[in-house]
Amino acid sequence: MTATRVLIPADAPRSAPLGRLLAAELRWVLRRPRTLVMLGVFALFPVLIAIGVVVADRSAGPGAGLIGAIAGNGLVLPVAAMTLALALLLPLAVAMAAADAIAGETAHGTLHGLLISPVGRLRLVGMKAFGVLVVAVLAVTVIAVVGVLAGLVVVGGAQGQLITLSGTTVGLGEALVRVALVVGWTVGQLAAVGAIALAISSVTEHPLVVLASVLGGLILFGVLSAIPALEWLQPYLLTTGWSAGVDALRDPLPLDGMAESSLRALCYLTIGTALTTHHILHRDA
Repeated sequence: MTATRVLIPADAPRSAPLGRLLAAELRWVLRRPRTLVMLGVFALFPVLIAIGVVVADRSAGPGAGLIGAIAGNGLVLPVAAMTLALALLLPLAVAMAAADAIAGETAHGTLHGLLISPVGRLRLVGMKAFGVLVVAVLAVTVIAVVGVLAGLVVVGGAQGQLITLSGTTVGLGEALVRVALVVGWTVGQLAAVGAIALAISSVTEHPLVVLASVLGGLILFGVLSAIPALEWLQPYLLTTGWSAGVDALRDPLPLDGMAESSLRALCYLTIGTALTTHHILHRDA
C-alpha cells in the first residue's frame, strides 16, 4: 500500500492563530472610548461611596446596614461597592460589550466579513466571549482595587484590619483574600449575564435590543423574587443570591451562598453559550 499525499493550494485560506485572534479582540475592546469611559466610572464609584460614608459619619455617626459598616472599617468598601454595582451597573457594562460584540458588528456590516473569513465560526464565538469576559474582569477588578485603596486612604481601617459583620477581626492579608474571592465570584455571575446577552446579540442587529432585553430581564427577575407567592421560582432566577458576596464579611466564612449562586450562573452560562454557538454556526454569511 502506498501512502497518498494531499496537496493544499498555496492560496487556500488558513485559520489565524487563536492567540492572534484573542489579542486582536482585546485591542478592539480596549480601544473603544466607551470601554475607557465605563472603567473610569467604575473607578469613581467606590470613591464616591467612601466620600459619602466619611461625610455621613462626621455629621450623624455610623449608620446601619452594609454602607454603615464601612465607617471606620474601610476594607468593607470594596465588597460593598461590588455588591451594589452587581445590582445594575456591572450587568449594564457586560450587556453593552455583548451588544457591540455581535449585534453591533452586524449593524456596521463587519460581521459578514468575519463569517466568511478563515477565522472559523467556533473561534469567532470564542473571540466574542473572550472580549465580553475581559470587560467583566476589568470592571470588577477596577472596583475592587480602587475600593481597597479608597477604603484604606479615605475611610481608614481598623489599623489596616477588617472588622467582620460577625464582630471579629481579620488581618490585611486575609481581608484581601476575601476581596479576591468576591471578585472571582462576581466575575462568574457577570459571565452568565454576558453569555445570555451574547445569545440575544446573535439573533438581532440592534444593540439596543440586547440592552433592553438583558436589563429588562434582570429587573423582572428582581420583581419575581420579591413576590412571596413565587418563592418556588427563586432557585431558577439568576439574580437570586446576588447578595451572597456579603458573606465574605462574615466569620467564619460561609461559602454555601456563593457556591449555590455560582452553580446557577454556570447553568445560565452553558445555556447562553450553547445558544450563541448554535445561532452563529447556522447563520447565513
